[in-house]
Amino acid sequence: MDEIRQFIETWQAQIGLVILGLMFVGFVMERFPAAVVAILGACTFLFLGIIDSKQLFSAFSNSAPITIGAMFILSGALLRTGTIDAIAGAIIQRAARRPKLAVAEMFLGVYVASAFMNNTPVVVVMIPIILKLAQATGFSAKKLLIPLSFVCILGGTTTLIGTSTNLIVDSVARSNGLEPFGIFEITPYGLIAGVAGMIMLAGFSSWLLPKDDEGLAGNASDELFLTELTIRNASTLRGKALADTAIAKRSKISVTAIKRDGRYIRHNLSAEVLQANDVLVIRTELPELMSLRKSADFKVGIVRKGDVGAMGEVVVEAMVAPSHPSIGNRLYDIPFLSMLNVRVLGLSRYRNLPRSDLPNAKIHAADKLVVTGSKADIARMYENPNLFGVMNTNARAFRRDKAPLAIGALAAVVILSALNVVAIEVAAILAVGFILIARCIDAEEAWSSIDGNVLVLIFGMLAVGLALEQAGSVTVVVNTLAPYLADVPVWAVVFSVYVLSVLLTEIITNNAVAILVTPIVIKLGTDLGIDPRPLVIAVMFAASASFATPIGYQTNTLVYAAGGYRFTDFFKAGIPLTVGVGVATCFAIVAFG
Repeated sequence: MDEIRQFIETWQAQIGLVILGLMFVGFVMERFPAAVVAILGACTFLFLGIIDSKQLFSAFSNSAPITIGAMFILSGALLRTGTIDAIAGAIIQRAARRPKLAVAEMFLGVYVASAFMNNTPVVVVMIPIILKLAQATGFSAKKLLIPLSFVCILGGTTTLIGTSTNLIVDSVARSNGLEPFGIFEITPYGLIAGVAGMIMLAGFSSWLLPKDDEGLAGNASDELFLTELTIRNASTLRGKALADTAIAKRSKISVTAIKRDGRYIRHNLSAEVLQANDVLVIRTELPELMSLRKSADFKVGIVRKGDVGAMGEVVVEAMVAPSHPSIGNRLYDIPFLSMLNVRVLGLSRYRNLPRSDLPNAKIHAADKLVVTGSKADIARMYENPNLFGVMNTNARAFRRDKAPLAIGALAAVVILSALNVVAIEVAAILAVGFILIARCIDAEEAWSSIDGNVLVLIFGMLAVGLALEQAGSVTVVVNTLAPYLADVPVWAVVFSVYVLSVLLTEIITNNAVAILVTPIVIKLGTDLGIDPRPLVIAVMFAASASFATPIGYQTNTLVYAAGGYRFTDFFKAGIPLTVGVGVATCFAIVAFG
């Protein structure tokens, strides 16, 4: 046993590099999630005694993961309040008149949003909106989805809080003795990289993207519901043209017809002036449906004679069983509607919504219904053998009245940290407390908006990074590289660091690259007698600049699946962008660093 311990102590620097190499293999093979590989690596160092339990758990005291978690919650609040959806809806309204301008405005909005929000939820929200924008403009969706991810990445590099990678690099740099980065310190470099990226996208990469939409996932992941809105006598919508109402301006609502006095109006709907008892036939997603349910301007769903209220303490989803006796009949005639005091709010059918209105929709097996009613009546639905999966809906209504509070909270984080009034992690935690108290987002939603895989990966890699320093592996790497870089100019060192980092980030996760490479370049800069700060900035940008593969960055993976792309599509579009952005970024760092 003593011999083994002696062997480990003698060769621990080399053992650390072997473990790191095995972790790289694990990241590339993707047999296990990246977070699992990181935790296994940290546990291996602990088992070998290279770090002890106190050092392992010291990773949990790092402020970067806490800040990242808080930013996830703030991003979730902006989504919950419909802020992003409202902006996208306004742009889509302009798409028919000026399609190219609408696309440019959309990407500009995504770029700005990604500078202050975590870019993963931005892409999740924007994918269905981009698909709708493609339909409205006639552009191929495949020409827009990869650029969506790339623009989000570029936007995230513009500020310290734009991506978790920047926050991690800042945290690791501080722990290695560097001064903290300001929230806008990297903005000049980010803007130069962004301009170069946009030029490359417009000039080269977009030409190399596929033009057909074969394999496109479409809106399959965005379940649409058929419903209708009956205008109340006291509605504020009376006397307004449909185009001037909030309903027409929301990107996730599509009005297909207006029912008035027993007739259907299907053409020139935007110019129609709404009247009391008009019925708007719409298609929308479930969160929007839940939001509409709370409006005082209309009644939602199938309204029966004498139904005057916004009935329903409970909202449930239920699926029509294949054995249901009403299959083929109108939804209005389904028996439980007359037997129970409930209202059908909407109907969903996989990729094939009925073209009729809601009451006259013919029932199919596996149709999903959203129903509201009293607790007692809903309880009786659970006993209906012809309905499967009756359960409370998880969808939440948008809280649009809270949007100014959510925007203000994020703005406060930016301003307070930029002016050095409080540290960014403190500002982020205070903002989270504020939006929870203000009910911009519920506690359960706040916690679910945090990407646990990202945080576990960061904690694991922080422990691995500490172990590599403790083992002397970082010193071995630096001592190996230093002789080759000793006599080269500073710009060549910056380019070398950038190239190394960008190659690594294409094959392993960006956060892992940030944690592993940052301490190496800090020590390298110190040993070479040059300021390590420009080198750290190079790592910050390169670790996020994953354009050439769909696996190097989370947003690439999201659009890869949604767009039905081939792996090589990212090579074609991403390699010119990687080169162009890399050259522009490195020149900016050398010139202004």
